Amino acid sequence: MTAAPLPGGVTTGPTTAGGTTRFSTKGFREAALAYLLVVPSLLVFAVFVFYPFFKNFQLGFYRTPPFPGLPKTWVGLDQYREVLTSAEFRDSLWTTVVFAVMTVPAGIALGLGLAVLAHQRLRGIGIYRTIFSSTVATSVAVASVIFGTLFNPQVGLLPWLGINPQPAILDNPNLALPAVAITTIWQNLGLSFILMSSGLQNVPDEILEAASVDGARPLTRFFRITVPLLSPTIFFAVVIGTIFAFQTFGQIDLLTQGGPLKRTNVLTYFIYTTLRKQNNDGKAAVLAIALFFITLVLTLVQQRYLERRVHYAR
Repeated sequence: MTAAPLPGGVTTGPTTAGGTTRFSTKGFREAALAYLLVVPSLLVFAVFVFYPFFKNFQLGFYRTPPFPGLPKTWVGLDQYREVLTSAEFRDSLWTTVVFAVMTVPAGIALGLGLAVLAHQRLRGIGIYRTIFSSTVATSVAVASVIFGTLFNPQVGLLPWLGINPQPAILDNPNLALPAVAITTIWQNLGLSFILMSSGLQNVPDEILEAASVDGARPLTRFFRITVPLLSPTIFFAVVIGTIFAFQTFGQIDLLTQGGPLKRTNVLTYFIYTTLRKQNNDGKAAVLAIALFFITLVLTLVQQRYLERRVHYAR
């Protein structure tokens, strides 16, 4: 007589001569309990993730009428083709990419630099660690209000320093996006600092001390030892930072509302204005689906090519 394993940990009892089997009651109950514990999560995902996604995909097939009360028109993939090939979409996508390039590398570099400084064994260094990580508790609204006041041409910091660009920074088509990027970098700096600090805790001091004894200079130790050992943390920060950059909304809404001249009209704000101001839920659904797939492709590309340079210590 033999016992045959089944998926989920359920095993059959001894097989009789007639070919019948007897299920293990304990194994069956354990498998049933495991599936029962998964069901609530599946329901949450179904209601808040899967259903909205497929509903958006369905809305993209219908063109919103120009006047309220009229029925929507089925256009199939024509609306997807029109929206995704429009100049407005390309401009918004380019603005989003530029914004991500401005914020992600700078935020990671500053977070790493502050983490290295705070990693020194000095008296009172805990105070500086608290200061460096404090922005993680700052909301997007608070950060936007702070920097909106600093950039204000009447009561801001720049006029006090004798710098008064014309037009004002947030009204300047060439400076508005960098200004929003600075706000985002500052607001996310605490998270970047915490990630890099936790990564530095896993860098063995013995390796750095051995390299120092061998005559390696501080910069050599940093780029040849510290950065490679931090590569998993840096890779994680790049992926998460890119996703956050492509989902930026609050700073844009509070500081520039997509202007001036749509120079800060990132994809998320483009979706918002299309849905709320133009009342075009069909076009907004197409843009939302496009943003999802763009973010998904970027994440997969980063995992495919950037992870090759990641050094996982063993």
